[in-house]
Amino acid sequence: MIRFFENYNLKPHNTFGVKVKARYFFEFTEPDDLDIFIQANEGYKDLPLLLIGSGSNILFLQDFSGLVIHPNVPGIIKVKEDRSHVWLEVGAGETWDDFVGYCVENILGGVENLSLIPGKVGAAPVQNIGAYGQEVSQSVESVKGYDLQKKVQVEYHAEDCAFGYRNSLFKTKLKNRFVITSVVFKLDKFPEFNLEYGYLKEKVREAGEVSLQQIRKTIIAIRSAKLPDVSTLGNAGSFFKNPSVSPEEAERMKQIYADIPIYPVNSKSVKLAAGWLIEKAGLKGYREGQVGVHEKQALVLVNYGDASGKEIFDFSEKIRQTVLERFNIELEREVNCI
Repeated sequence: MIRFFENYNLKPHNTFGVKVKARYFFEFTEPDDLDIFIQANEGYKDLPLLLIGSGSNILFLQDFSGLVIHPNVPGIIKVKEDRSHVWLEVGAGETWDDFVGYCVENILGGVENLSLIPGKVGAAPVQNIGAYGQEVSQSVESVKGYDLQKKVQVEYHAEDCAFGYRNSLFKTKLKNRFVITSVVFKLDKFPEFNLEYGYLKEKVREAGEVSLQQIRKTIIAIRSAKLPDVSTLGNAGSFFKNPSVSPEEAERMKQIYADIPIYPVNSKSVKLAAGWLIEKAGLKGYREGQVGVHEKQALVLVNYGDASGKEIFDFSEKIRQTVLERFNIELEREVNCI
């Protein structure tokens, strides 16, 4: 199915609920539909381009003057199986948490810690979404899609996707050039549970027997308790990345603030909790007009009403400046500002 609109309202396509429009909006449900559209509409190649799923990691600062492409490809298909693993090809338009639920129900491990993350499957490898010590790149076998420049369908295997912390090839070199239509996941029939992040092990064991179902249930409860529902309060989840510092800088911070959360990455890098920094700077629950820092999770900025994207952006700059002045640490936005 193909849908094409002019001056299209993007409010339903961004979880901040910002009122903006796209000059052109194209949605498709079959990978071949995109090839037909691109081949027949050469003029669109000169327009600004934006690829969008559910808009759960986007902040629009103004109307978008170009073409928005929305890959809404459905489906979950088993493509291969052996004694230890199952490979599933999942359409880019599938809701991410529905897919996680499907895996848990079928006793397939690898993505359970990523429960309740908003967004579509197609966006997961772009951002290399992660939570509670798990990243989607650990389960991705390959990413399929369409190269708008070469006008061909292409498949990238995981080792070629340049996955990093909240980063990938599709967010850098192939940004707005490669349209993901499906992702192939390699999932474990006999999963090893990943419970080493923070207090997750304690919470799961408190709830009963350790299982995929219990891990998912626990993570959903944790996230629901501290994160606002995008259907009732506009937000884009974590607004800032956890900053990386040297082990020496982390130790300096630890000497001053004994309770600061520190997450080792390698011998040269350590991550600090951005939410902790914001909260320690006295900004948790802080609000200006229709924009604020969420009262339960300082890493989340929220739209309390009809705030514009520019208002939210300016507010985020104040947060960054305050943290910089207090700790001499610069926060980087995780949300893409358009």
